[in-house]
Amino acid sequence: MQRIMSKKRAIAIIDNFSRSGVLVVGDIMADHFIWGRVSRISPEAPVPVVEVARDNFMLGGSANVLNNIFAMGGRVYLAGVVGSDETGARLISEFKNRGVDTGGIVVEEGRPTTLKTRIVAHGQQMVRFDREDRRPVQVKSIRKMLSHIRSIRDDLGALVISDYSKGVVTRPLLDGIRREIADRPIFTCVDPKQRDFALYEGFDIITPNHHEAGQAAGEEIQNGQDHVRIGMKLLQKYSFRAILITRGEAGMSLFERDGRVKHTGFPTEAREVFDVTGAGDTVIGVLALCMASGATFREAACLANHAAGIVVGKVGTATVTREELKRVL
Repeated sequence: MQRIMSKKRAIAIIDNFSRSGVLVVGDIMADHFIWGRVSRISPEAPVPVVEVARDNFMLGGSANVLNNIFAMGGRVYLAGVVGSDETGARLISEFKNRGVDTGGIVVEEGRPTTLKTRIVAHGQQMVRFDREDRRPVQVKSIRKMLSHIRSIRDDLGALVISDYSKGVVTRPLLDGIRREIADRPIFTCVDPKQRDFALYEGFDIITPNHHEAGQAAGEEIQNGQDHVRIGMKLLQKYSFRAILITRGEAGMSLFERDGRVKHTGFPTEAREVFDVTGAGDTVIGVLALCMASGATFREAACLANHAAGIVVGKVGTATVTREELKRVL
C-alpha cells in the first residue's frame, strides 16, 4: 500500500465503520443475472441458444451502493423510489432482511421498478435488457424522501447521491437535500450521471469516471495528462471540495480544492480484471463510509480503490467485506 497512511491508521478507519451512519439517495435498481452455457445455434434464427443453469437476483444502482456499505458493516439508510410491482416488493423484502430501515423508500403507482436482466454464458455477458421509466419521479415522492432525510439527519456522518439517471436525482430533490443538511456536519458524495455538474454543485466530493469527467468538461480524455488538466478544470469551475476521477485499470486520480495535494494514479489491487459491473458503487460506498469514519480525502480514496480492486476480480454485481479489505492491506 502506498504510504498515504500507516496500516494501523487504515485498520482504525475500518474499525470505525460500524459506528458510521451513511444515507444513500438515488436510483434503486435490481440486477437479474441468468447464467448458462451455449452449445448450439437456434434453428429459428442465427442466434445462440443459452441453456440456463441458474439465476441470481441482486441489488443494483443505489441499492448496490447500500449493499457495499452494509457488507462493510456500516449503518446504512436508503431513500429512493420503486414501483408497485413484484420487483419493487422483492427489493423491499431484501432490504428488510438486512435490517435496513425502509422508511425512505417511496412506492409509486404506475412506475416500474428499474430491472436490468443480463444473460451470461461461459463467463461472458451476451445480452442485457432493461425495464425502466426514466421520467422524473412525482413531486410527492420527493417530499416523502426529504421528510425521511429530515428525520434521520442527526444520525448521519455521510450522504451519497447515487445518480443513474432513472428519474430520482433531480434539481428539486438536490436543492431539498442541501436545505435539510445545511447546518449538519455530513460529508456529501456524488456519483454523477448528468453531464452538467452544476446540478451537483456545493457537495463535498464527486466521483466521475474518466468518460463522465471529459463530457462534463466538454473535452475528450485521450492521454494520461488530459485527465489531470480536466480534473483541475472541473475543480475550479464547481465548488466541490474534491474530485475523484476513476480510470478503470489505471486506478484513480484525486484532486483537492486547496491545491496542496494532487495525488494521481492510485494503483488497483486487482491481479486480473473480470468484471467492472458495480465497481463505481463500491468506490462511492466505501469512500463515504471512510469519510464518515474520520478519514481524509486521500485516505478514503486509497481504501476505496483497494476495495474496488477486489470487487473487479469478481464476476457480477459484487461487494467487499471488511475482512477482505483488511487482508489486502
